[in-house]
Amino acid sequence: MVQIPKKRKTFCKKCKSHQTCKVSQYKKSKESPFAQGRRRYDMKQAGFGGQTKPIFRKKAKTTKKVALKIECEKCKLKWLLPIKRCKTIVFVDANQLAKIQAQKKAGR
Repeated sequence: MVQIPKKRKTFCKKCKSHQTCKVSQYKKSKESPFAQGRRRYDMKQAGFGGQTKPIFRKKAKTTKKVALKIECEKCKLKWLLPIKRCKTIVFVDANQLAKIQAQKKAGR
């Protein structure tokens, strides 16, 4: 489990300085039925002949690489920041994160 603060101070390319930014998890949007690949696939599938392209069934990975969506609070510029693989990601307030880190240090 990865704990990430909801706000972080990071460099904004538009403001050209460090600003406080909102951090959230990037979610893939709904696939467009009019994208070239989808139209090509649908045309190939149409008619007789069954399944034309292979369906992937040998899934090996148990996690996905997480991308953080960062939004500058001043100019509202958004960008993505990929991080390592993890099963769960939790967004916590800065004071909660400080408490958790203090508990970890005390437990050592």
